[in-house]
Amino acid sequence: MRVAIDPRSEVGVRAGRVLLAERSLQVLGLLGRAPKDRDTRLTQVRDLADYDLLVSDDTEDPAAAVRMALQAGIGCVLFDDGDGIEAAYGEQFTEQGTTLLVGANLAAGVAPALASHERTRGGTILEVTIAWTEPGSPIRRGEAIPFPDPVGARWARERATEPGYKAFVAPLSGEWAAAMARVTSATGGGVVTRVVGVADLAVHLEALALAAGAISLDVFAPGVHRPAHAAEVYLAAALQAGLDVAAYSLETSA
Repeated sequence: MRVAIDPRSEVGVRAGRVLLAERSLQVLGLLGRAPKDRDTRLTQVRDLADYDLLVSDDTEDPAAAVRMALQAGIGCVLFDDGDGIEAAYGEQFTEQGTTLLVGANLAAGVAPALASHERTRGGTILEVTIAWTEPGSPIRRGEAIPFPDPVGARWARERATEPGYKAFVAPLSGEWAAAMARVTSATGGGVVTRVVGVADLAVHLEALALAAGAISLDVFAPGVHRPAHAAEVYLAAALQAGLDVAAYSLETSA
């Protein structure tokens, strides 16, 4: 795997470090700068066409990386949710036979992937809830969300999302972040509620989410995708990169 990366923040820098621990990585090229580390796989990008994909954490102009990847004829992974990018560039990626993955972050990537994993564990699904934190002042009412420590339980607001589950966002101040999925299903023995979640330094979690997108990109078909389109593989890549998951379940007998 030959990856070019354009780090615009600490998230991108850390994602690069995560990728350097990936066994399949052959080269990590830095866009527009020379590497300071002595790792022999690190280099400066001279020609993007020499790489398999471009990774970007740019949230101010994410389309710039998309255009560069299209011009080079390679795949692209965005930290940004990519609002409007699918309509503008999706057809070009499909025609070119390359893939654009948007939303490789905690909210759009890790949280839905956790839910998808729990949905496959059997039973008739009754309810699916996902939640994540965002920077902001904590609120004092709303939906109670059981994030793992050190974030802990928080109040959250409902957020519009795709059909199939409810989504909530908990404002959180400080350097920590968290995401969780709660899946309630009916089984032969009763009702089971499974909760899985992650909590760590925000930049670390977001870097893992971005790096997982790069590691798993080749399983996505040409065109524009989100991590949830191949959630199991994306989550496996995040776990392989170092994501730690806490889980517990509650059972009510029939």
